[in-house]
Amino acid sequence: MIQGFSHIGIGVADLDRSVRFYSDVFGFAQLYQLDFKDNEVAATMEQEGVFRSAMLIRDDIRIELLQWVGVPVTGSGERKPMTELGFTHLSFRVEDVDDLTEAVVAAGGAVHPQTLSYVGPEGSTQTGLLYYTDPDGTRIEVMSNVPDLSAFTAADVAALAASLE
Repeated sequence: MIQGFSHIGIGVADLDRSVRFYSDVFGFAQLYQLDFKDNEVAATMEQEGVFRSAMLIRDDIRIELLQWVGVPVTGSGERKPMTELGFTHLSFRVEDVDDLTEAVVAAGGAVHPQTLSYVGPEGSTQTGLLYYTDPDGTRIEVMSNVPDLSAFTAADVAALAASLE
């Protein structure tokens, strides 16, 4: 039986740089950092070698950053297409989609202004959407004018779905 969500893992090229990025820009705090010795958890990771791990926390979100040491890594470090299978992006609710732009750039990330959109019914408060990327190309969506759904439970969703039938 599932007890709850644990974390999201993100591969990074430079653990210290990425810890600073997520801390400085998004307000994460480092919960702990571990250096795993050669093959210590090779079966779990399905990869032999040494890696460093930092667990970051902000409210109920936990991100584990993983840096392989002396092990060839793959990936271009560029943001991957949204049509590629697998993990596509992190998303955060913000007051205004432009609020973090300077901090993202200062911390080594990038802003993608061509992704800026405002959606919703005309005449209403629209939802703003914008993508940033971290220093390793991981997409990070920021959304303004969206409700806080953190208090919703599976029972709430089931009740809502039943009321719409």
